[in-house]
Amino acid sequence: MNQLDALKQFTTVVADTGDFRQLAQYQPQDATTNPSLILKAVQKAEYAPLLQDTLQRHRKEPLDEQMDRLVVRFGCEILQIIPGRVSTEVDARLSFDTAATVARGERLVALYKAEGVGTERLLIKVASTWEGIQAAAQLQQRGIKTNLTLLFSFCQAVACGQAKVQLISPFVGRIYDWYKKSAGAKWDEAASAGANDPGVKSVREIYQYYKHFGIATEVMGASFRNTGQILALAGCDLLTISPELLAQLAESDAPVQRALDPAQAKSLDLRQVRYDEAGFRWALNEDAMATEKLAEGIRAFAVDAVKLEQLLKAN
Repeated sequence: MNQLDALKQFTTVVADTGDFRQLAQYQPQDATTNPSLILKAVQKAEYAPLLQDTLQRHRKEPLDEQMDRLVVRFGCEILQIIPGRVSTEVDARLSFDTAATVARGERLVALYKAEGVGTERLLIKVASTWEGIQAAAQLQQRGIKTNLTLLFSFCQAVACGQAKVQLISPFVGRIYDWYKKSAGAKWDEAASAGANDPGVKSVREIYQYYKHFGIATEVMGASFRNTGQILALAGCDLLTISPELLAQLAESDAPVQRALDPAQAKSLDLRQVRYDEAGFRWALNEDAMATEKLAEGIRAFAVDAVKLEQLLKAN
């Protein structure tokens, strides 16, 4: 049994890509996309017909609606390959606007519905800002499941649990990146690998807290830099993995052991916390890594959204 198949015994494997032609060989349950992944995929020659067809059908619509049509088109193609759910992201430029995020999420669901796709196969991705979390709470109350992305801190995870969101995506690799850059020449790669990786430790803390207190929100580790980070989180509810790392797991037959266990989390001595808006903002402000990576991630996704708009205008 290769490592990918062994991992699937403990964890739901999700593909992190907009390139749906790569999906079938890895047989993931779910798939996630974001503006950067869609932009990367849509510039490939094999997806040019899909882009042109979407534009021909909807060229007269506003640019933001054309964008939503395109990402939904990719989502529908992905859903023909996978048995589970696809995550589709709300425009990152709405990350600090609760009402606009709710409206955009509802529109994405309506566009999917028009294509015959029901809410049971959808997760609407929203940035884990305070405004985004409140928008997700409203969407959840309306029967729309959400995936809270760009999550870097414990306080974000706690607030998402309070909002009863369906799923969170803590970003393992970007947390690792920040600590490595911050340490500079003092960084010890071997000492900070596997279970000691700062991104892995963050997800483990969140997972244990959720399982200990019976919080139903699913934990999906994301943004991996290497297979060691993935294997150190075997047992997490879900892990969303790039095609490149899926391939590495499929090529290895080294043993895989469960690293996260809900029963073990139940036995821990943990204190439950709650955040109101002021408490959340202060806790996030006190976490330099999370503050910087959240802002950086929103900016990066916004830049790629603008590039995608420019691509639509140019065709």
